[in-house]
Amino acid sequence: MPTTRRSFLRSSALVASLPLLGTSRASAQLPPADSVVKPNPQGGLLFDRADVPHIRANLDLPRFADLRRELTEVDLADDRHFLEHELRLTNRVIDQARARKILERSAFVYAIYAQQPHLDIARLALRRLMDYPTWDYFIEGGTDIIGFQRAPEATIATCCALDWLGDELTTEEIAEAEDNIATKGAPACYLSLYGLKYPDRVRGWGFDRARDDIAIDIDFSRWPLILNATNLKIIPTCALGMAATWLHGRHPEANKWLEMSRQSAKAFSVMYGNDGSYDEGIGYWGYTTLHLALLAEVLHRRLGIDDRALINYPGTSRYAAVMTMPTLGAPVSNPHETKAYTATPKGTIVPENDTVNFGDSGVHGVDATVTPWIGRVADDPISSHISQHLGGMRHYHGAIWYDRDAPTAPLPDEWFDVRLNNDWVISRTGWTAADTVVALRSGGPANHEHADRNSVIFKAHGERLFHDPFKASYIPTHPQWVLRLTEAHTAVLIDGQGHQYHDGSEGTNSSWASAKVRAYATGPGWMTVTSEAAPAYQLVNDTVQRVERSAVLLKPDVLILLDRVTLDDAHPAPVQVRFQVYNEDGRGEAQATATGFTIVRPHAALTASVHGLPSLSTRVDRHDLPATSGVFPFAEVESAAAARHTILTVSAARATRGPAPLTEVTATATGWTVSVTQASTTQRVAIDATPDLPSIIVS
Repeated sequence: MPTTRRSFLRSSALVASLPLLGTSRASAQLPPADSVVKPNPQGGLLFDRADVPHIRANLDLPRFADLRRELTEVDLADDRHFLEHELRLTNRVIDQARARKILERSAFVYAIYAQQPHLDIARLALRRLMDYPTWDYFIEGGTDIIGFQRAPEATIATCCALDWLGDELTTEEIAEAEDNIATKGAPACYLSLYGLKYPDRVRGWGFDRARDDIAIDIDFSRWPLILNATNLKIIPTCALGMAATWLHGRHPEANKWLEMSRQSAKAFSVMYGNDGSYDEGIGYWGYTTLHLALLAEVLHRRLGIDDRALINYPGTSRYAAVMTMPTLGAPVSNPHETKAYTATPKGTIVPENDTVNFGDSGVHGVDATVTPWIGRVADDPISSHISQHLGGMRHYHGAIWYDRDAPTAPLPDEWFDVRLNNDWVISRTGWTAADTVVALRSGGPANHEHADRNSVIFKAHGERLFHDPFKASYIPTHPQWVLRLTEAHTAVLIDGQGHQYHDGSEGTNSSWASAKVRAYATGPGWMTVTSEAAPAYQLVNDTVQRVERSAVLLKPDVLILLDRVTLDDAHPAPVQVRFQVYNEDGRGEAQATATGFTIVRPHAALTASVHGLPSLSTRVDRHDLPATSGVFPFAEVESAAAARHTILTVSAARATRGPAPLTEVTATATGWTVSVTQASTTQRVAIDATPDLPSIIVS
């Protein structure tokens, strides 16, 4: 009896052979159009059969150990029970997302390892995904589904499943899956992108509450404007392009979908700075950049279209690198977090994956999945180095693209001090947990931002010493919404009030708050930056004339902050400078002293002295949050009511059992001189606080 392809796959000698990619049976479901180029019949969407040994070898590397476990060490019986008995066709936020994840995971595992149980689960997940009458919970005009998350994700997963499962699907399964892409996926993605392109033509967006049980409330009236600059644009952009590619030449709308996808990607590319920086923060950078690269890869592989340089990809790898900030300690989980959807971030804090977490950057670290692709496509050895050493490989695409033999180059020393195009400033001594990192959040508003202008993060000796809290809620009715506000950042308050921020009724969109770096300089072992945030505070307090922060890092362990606040003479007010303490593990402490405050963590401690006029006082407190959220302490320096405030904070960090830097602060007629001795090296900082732009000279 001749050997069939199915028996060939199941033979013990070739148990890990790949199912046919780019199946001829799938191509046979719709007649090709003579007016368009047919898809490359030899090319898989992301990889070919010949690539499987390479992918499998990558998954065996320590770099992919966590991902391999997530892919293969799964409870398929639990997945089956969920799909057959628990999945709710009225719940897309949680249940449809889980079904989609199961489909994409098990289809990929079968493609790489040919494990029959994963094929069975993938087919069941595909069946259940197609049981949903619509693929998203957003709607326009009360009638038409629009796709921002679930429809794009389902479209991508279904296209990949068709590619990877190949002849293991019946003709009927293939036809129905392609029909779902063409009716539930691509049109929803197209309509959302059309609305972003022509916001004046939108007939009103909202939740499809007739078919979905989503419980949160959002004001959608400005969403056609807001979402145009967010990650929620690139996901349907990628999905629509993938659908157009899969059905290219076989569906009358495919060319229209392809054009819209490419236009949308090009329009979105300007959301990245020319240097590759990304305003939504490092937590959303990985998700967004991965989907931009996925679209480019699929178009290039299948259609020969080269959109692989829409952004500065090597530059955006640099952005990812400089946002890394590993710390020491054990992973930390909040036992009070539940699986119920609360529009509030959850998850385990893993110190070794820590980041400069401006905004909603979350606790999951830098997702480096896209960096091996950048290394290959841009011929960039630094991106290849990043792919091997920084962040984590959170998605299977990394195993497809990773090349352990790719040429690499170390991160250059000039990346130790970086002012990004969006006016975020990061200075460091190195890339390990023991190294120092200082980050200042200047610049403009962005989606997923916090009210954090001029806020500072300070990490030394493996510990967050000046903290930016994790897990701020996305909705204003949740207690952890307060973690978004200025009062929960290492920043300045004027009579207890921070700068302007929105009320959350539209989601996590941008505020109007801006700051601007006025001066930035670096030298051997030091960095200085001055940022003005008055425009952000003036939006809520018209007596404000100046809210300026200067930061001086004397590497490795001394951070000097100079805060100058000027109000109308007729409206004196007290000013507070807050310093947040990392305590998500219950091991952070702050204490007020006669001259300032101290912060103590297991591996490091910080001693701060404060100086200024008018009189200063120091206290410690905690944010008013329920015990289930955790305890969030802070130290606060208050300058008594006045129209002009000048506050100098000199902070010295040390390892728990290590020597402390020696600091001496001397008042002068125009400011201070700070003398610092670290490891037998003495530096002097002369600060003149009287000019419009403070003079800071390091010698």
